[in-house]
Amino acid sequence: MQADLLIKNIGQLLTMDKQGPVKGSDMNDLQPLENVAVAVNNGKIDWIGPDDEAASIQAKKTINAGGKLVTPGLVEPHTHLVFGGSREHEMALKQQGVPYLDILKEGGGILSTVNATREASYDDLLEKALFHLDRMARHGITTVEAKSGYGLDKETELKQLKVAKEAGEKHPLDLVSTFLGAHAIPPEYKADPEAFLDIMADLFDDIKEQDLAEFVDIFTETGVFSVEQSRRYLLKAKEKGFGVKIHADEIDPLGGTELAVEAGAISGDHLAVASDEGIRQLAASDTIGVILPGTSFYLGKDSYGPARKMIDAGAAISISTDFNPGSSVTENLQLIMSIAALKLKLSPAEIWHAVTVNAAHAIGRGGQAGTIAADRTADIVIWDAPNYMYIPYHYGVNHVNTVIKNGNVLYERGEIR
Repeated sequence: MQADLLIKNIGQLLTMDKQGPVKGSDMNDLQPLENVAVAVNNGKIDWIGPDDEAASIQAKKTINAGGKLVTPGLVEPHTHLVFGGSREHEMALKQQGVPYLDILKEGGGILSTVNATREASYDDLLEKALFHLDRMARHGITTVEAKSGYGLDKETELKQLKVAKEAGEKHPLDLVSTFLGAHAIPPEYKADPEAFLDIMADLFDDIKEQDLAEFVDIFTETGVFSVEQSRRYLLKAKEKGFGVKIHADEIDPLGGTELAVEAGAISGDHLAVASDEGIRQLAASDTIGVILPGTSFYLGKDSYGPARKMIDAGAAISISTDFNPGSSVTENLQLIMSIAALKLKLSPAEIWHAVTVNAAHAIGRGGQAGTIAADRTADIVIWDAPNYMYIPYHYGVNHVNTVIKNGNVLYERGEIR
């Protein structure tokens, strides 16, 4: 047998090859393979078998995994990748107890990022996005969702989406784009949010024609958009052929989880205060709950969300960094895995399902990413760890040894190729 790449002497392999998304108690069922090898041809998995059979394979390149853990590349289902500026100056204000609304009145908060993104050049935004994608790659992520939402006007929202599209074309990581023009209400439309939603909906045709986004998202929350406004907006998006997502039930339980299910959203994100009825409906649906514990951690909140209750009810969940400049400033999904163990009380098996197969399904990539199986894209991570339980256990550092994207070594011990 010939192979482009052979990974041998794998101590433990997570294939994550169940029919996804994986729901409820099945998320705790993990069957690692031991002492195996993987062969790759033409960017896809060609063979998985006992390590002692790998000697007969003639490979152009061979990697000795040295008994380490090998898994699918991590899938990041919720980021705000493209933005201008940063907001480190706000951290001291938050520590002093200055309310977010007061920071907002002084030109800080999301409006600070909106202004910086509007002022940033296309090239500067692209360079910054590529930098963050490099950092994600170093931490084992091979597929990334990226939202707009820091323009809040037609010109800048389109600029963000075009930057994301070019970043996806230039960077080895796969990028899935989401239009989040309805991320907040700009000050000039505070008295008429419906008019602002109409302006954002006017972009649907251009976005579709230019292939700038696959999904449309909206922030359903007190002081932003109501459930009814969100319902109308998402239905318009679906009529134009977009998949839909929803930021919901982050602060107040308005019924956004229920709306995610009703609208057939591929995911409902945040869901930190989802109602019991919302959780019941989520568990009975195909919608995936994307939980963002890094946001609760960064903002110093006491509650990290009902992920445990959701799984116990039979739902499928994923977890994400929510990478953004205001409330979760990290590209390190491994850190979020540790927070999920410590604060969401998820088992290692549940966490691995949440960052691979379920995360892939949450962004419409269930057939390509998050799994190691024959004929699937060879997105693979070799970890400096002996088993899958070690990654969430040993927190705050990067455990990646080697990242393989589309069958090619992308990152190896500190060096992007």
